[in-house]
Amino acid sequence: MQEQLTQKVALALDKRDSLKKFRKQFYIPKMKGKEVVYFTGNSLGLQPLSTQKFIQQELKDWATLGVEAHLHAKRPWLYYHHFSKKSLAKLVGAKPAEVVAMNQLTVNLHLMLTTFYRPTATRYKIIAEAGAFSSDQYAFESQLNLHGLNPETSLIELKPREGEDVLRTSDIVAAIKEQGDALALVMIGAVQYYTGQLFDIKKITQAAHEVGAYAGFDCAHAIGNVPLQLHKHNVDFAVWCSYKYLNSGAGGVAGVFVHEKHHNSNLPRMAGWWGHHEKERFQMKKGFVPMPGADGWQLSNFPVLQGAAHLASLQIFDEAGIQNLRKKSEQLTGYLYEGLKALPGYGKTFKILTPQNPKERGCQLSIYMVEKGKEVFTKLSKAGIVADWREPGVIRVAPVPLYNTFTDVFIFIQQFSKALK
Repeated sequence: MQEQLTQKVALALDKRDSLKKFRKQFYIPKMKGKEVVYFTGNSLGLQPLSTQKFIQQELKDWATLGVEAHLHAKRPWLYYHHFSKKSLAKLVGAKPAEVVAMNQLTVNLHLMLTTFYRPTATRYKIIAEAGAFSSDQYAFESQLNLHGLNPETSLIELKPREGEDVLRTSDIVAAIKEQGDALALVMIGAVQYYTGQLFDIKKITQAAHEVGAYAGFDCAHAIGNVPLQLHKHNVDFAVWCSYKYLNSGAGGVAGVFVHEKHHNSNLPRMAGWWGHHEKERFQMKKGFVPMPGADGWQLSNFPVLQGAAHLASLQIFDEAGIQNLRKKSEQLTGYLYEGLKALPGYGKTFKILTPQNPKERGCQLSIYMVEKGKEVFTKLSKAGIVADWREPGVIRVAPVPLYNTFTDVFIFIQQFSKALK
């Protein structure tokens, strides 16, 4: 691998990159006049150049049409949540009717739990991975408290085996079977935010259904990162945000997936006027009549300016194709993985928590620093590397295939090696 860790090789790989044109469609932050190596698309994606154009169109329609823009804007506001359906469906492997952009991730998680977490005296437990993203943990705890249940006994948090860094699928399946009839819900982060592990959604969902439980996934770190097949894998519901890999801006509009098998069910839900049937929405009468599909879980009218930024990025994904991005991602992240493993300090000063198998990870690698982690991270930052620090000692780096290059990876490895010394 050492002979491959040269700038000449990285430049050659970049030259052969069929997706290299997309980097020019993003603003790359600069430090001292030089583009940084931006490896935090797993936290906040970069801004597409087209975002301003999309938002300016809505501002123009607002200025010239006022309230009439709801029906007569270039993209009529009344139907704005329709415009992203096909793109989102392709990204998560769903039918357009099964997805809708709305709200924020944690709001959506609570809405989905209202429907899919219906504990009884005997079936009430939730399984999640230990160390789930904090907002998910808070949602689980508060939902359990709302039902008068004790999170200490009702929330089962699965940890890796001693001496291991990630969960084995077999252990997740075994835990599901062990809880059996007591299990109401399995709720896992599709890609674990801390370790970068991509879970086996198909097997986990199947195991949950075999014991009579629902299966839901937080896809915040998965959507736009790895291809998903939520419909085919029979997932009951999923939630995500759009400001990470989807590049839709800080606090961008989030989204949900609800499998079509639940669309005509009598499952309870929180109701709001935007989830009411479009044909009757403005009659303002009592009696909630839900829109067909996932749209029926909406609450409030759509945030148009956020949605415009969302559409700008989704247009790029439509052109690039998630399968093409995945192919480059495996190459890019694999190059980073092998480059880090070749460094003298590997296994002593640092190690990689993320699985080595490309099928078990997205583009994020989580580097656990055995010692002097903050010092190394600070040196990287001063060298123009924008990465992410997570306590108690992990540097998260994510080479995003839309705008990162093999040269970026080469520079990171060189600067990381220098910082270790």
